[in-house]
Amino acid sequence: MNTILITGAAGFLGSHLCDRFLKENFKVYGMDNFITGDSKNINHLSDNSNFEFINHDVTEYIEIEGELDYILHFASPASPIDYLKIPIQTLKVGSLGTHNLLGVAKAKNARMLIASTSEVYGDPLVHPQTEDYYGNVNTIGPRGVYDEAKRFQESITMAYHRFHGVETRIVRIFNTYGPRMRLNDGRVIPAFMGQALRGEDLTVFGDGSQTRSFCYVDDQIEGIYRLLLSDYVEPVNIGNPFEITIKDFAEEIIKLTGTMQKVIYKDLPVNDPMQRQPDISLAKKLLGWEPKVQRAEGMKITFDYFKSLTEEELYKSEHKDFTGYINK
Repeated sequence: MNTILITGAAGFLGSHLCDRFLKENFKVYGMDNFITGDSKNINHLSDNSNFEFINHDVTEYIEIEGELDYILHFASPASPIDYLKIPIQTLKVGSLGTHNLLGVAKAKNARMLIASTSEVYGDPLVHPQTEDYYGNVNTIGPRGVYDEAKRFQESITMAYHRFHGVETRIVRIFNTYGPRMRLNDGRVIPAFMGQALRGEDLTVFGDGSQTRSFCYVDDQIEGIYRLLLSDYVEPVNIGNPFEITIKDFAEEIIKLTGTMQKVIYKDLPVNDPMQRQPDISLAKKLLGWEPKVQRAEGMKITFDYFKSLTEEELYKSEHKDFTGYINK
């Protein structure tokens, strides 16, 4: 039986990855310190004999007993609300955390895949974004803590591959959605759906002309799975190339939810990218992968998940209190 360590296991993508690799008959070690993850995302795995949870901060020394075949590094805040509140922790998990895990991969002779992001492209001057585009990132802006953490993560991963011969893979993840997203984490899909369920107007930042493309979580997990098992070491975009303006997306959500809210407009945040669309030609060629779930289908599943939340969860304005994680 193959063994795999998944960091960020209690997060949105991490928990779905745990499910997938258990389904593939792996022994799964799930690691998280719950800074942004939620135990309810993995509670259903507590009785699975092939799943072992480790409560640990990856920026601290990591020790795993026994053999280890694979590592998936998915520990990181991914919401702008999160990483603007915990900027140093965000930088540390991308730098110190990645360094620690690459050390484990080297010691165990394990293959390691890191979760990079479309944010490495910044506010792109090339559209759609291909893997050979170097990006347009403000290193000292408020979003730079996330963007640069991920860019450094890619750099040290390739350094370990080239210098130490560690087997590495890099996935650049574009906007992904589905069940287990946090309702109030500031990203557009849970924000719109939460507002609709609470009877609030939908908030669009800027004039709504900025575009995004949304990939359903099952498609994203499939792409990650195929990339891990591939022989390709350089970054690969995994996302859905069908883009939509935020203004049109807001109207889609109003239609989906059957609500009568109006759309209101607020100032665009600093360095918020105006376009985000992956070129997935490389993933198609290398992995035989492309998204299968249409946006209408995936959004309905996601909305049904949010409808299942309790009233307390629905009206809770803050899902995370970072006080215990911040050292001043």
